Amino acid sequence: MSLQAAQNQAATSASPPAAGPPAATGPSAGAGKALYGGKSTRRVTVHDIAAATERGEKWPMLTAYDAMTASVFDEAGIPVMLVGDSMGNCHLGYETTVPVTMDEMAMLSAAVVRGTKRALIVADLPFGAYQEGPVQALRNATRLVKDAGVGAVKLEGGERSHEQIRLLVEAGIPVMGHIGLTPQSVNAMGYRVQGRGEEAAQQLLRDAKAVQDAGAFAVVLELVPAELAAEVTRCLHIPTVGIGAGPDTDAQVLVWTDMAGLTGGKVPRFSKQYADLRQVLGDAVRSYAEEVVGGTFPQPEHTFH
Repeated sequence: MSLQAAQNQAATSASPPAAGPPAATGPSAGAGKALYGGKSTRRVTVHDIAAATERGEKWPMLTAYDAMTASVFDEAGIPVMLVGDSMGNCHLGYETTVPVTMDEMAMLSAAVVRGTKRALIVADLPFGAYQEGPVQALRNATRLVKDAGVGAVKLEGGERSHEQIRLLVEAGIPVMGHIGLTPQSVNAMGYRVQGRGEEAAQQLLRDAKAVQDAGAFAVVLELVPAELAAEVTRCLHIPTVGIGAGPDTDAQVLVWTDMAGLTGGKVPRFSKQYADLRQVLGDAVRSYAEEVVGGTFPQPEHTFH
C-alpha cells in the first residue's frame, strides 16, 4: 500500500467530528468560549479539550513536576499540564526516563494536582507500568487517578498499546496516547525523527488510528516530520499534540525547563527558550552568597529583637 493510499484509508475510516461553528478569528476570538477563559473556576476536562479542538482553538501544554511551578503555570493560564516521566532527566537526576518509578510518578503527580486549581493534569505511566498488559496498566493508572488525583494518564505506543488504552477508557480513565519518538523506547529506537520513509510513515498513521480507535482523547506526536504530522492531524478527529512535529497539530507541548532556560546546555531544536532562568537563578544565588560572606545580610529589616 502506498503512503497516499494509507492516508486516504485513514481519512475515510476516521469518524468526522460533530459539526460546530466556524472558528473565530482576531484578538477577541472565542471570547467567553476560550478553553481557559471566562469566569469558570472548575478544572478543564477532556470534554473542554475536544470542544476547543472542534472550534479550531489551539492550546498549550507544559510539563510540571512540583506544586510551586505548577501553580505559576496555572495562574498563567496553561490549560493542560503533563507530569511527564521527563522528570527523570529534568528533576530526579537520571540520564533517561526509563528509571522513573510509579512511586515517584504518584508523589510528584499529587504535588502538581495540589498546586493547581484549573488545569487538567495528565500523568505519564512510566516504563514498566503497563508493558505487561492491560491489567497492569489499569492497576497503575487507577493509582494515579485515585491516589494522586490526576484527570488523565498518558502512555506510549500505538498499535502495541491498543488494548491497554481500550481497557483504561472502558474503566472510565481518560487516556492520552503518544507515538512517534517514544522516549521509553529510546534504547531500541534511538533519538531520531520518526516516520521518515514510506513504510515508517504508514506505520505512524496506523499507530495514530489505533490510539484513536482505542478511545484515547488525544495523542502526542513527537519528533515527526511536519508534513506527516499535519496529515495525521487531518485524518484524526481527536486532538494531536505536537513536540517537534511542526505547526499544524492541534496543540503544542514543551518540557518546561527547556522552555524557560533552566535545563542548561543545548536546547533541543524543536524547543524555544523563552527565558534564561538558569542565569537569573544563578545570579540571585551568587548575590545571596556574596552578601552572607561580606556580612551585609541580614540587615536590620530582616532581624527580630
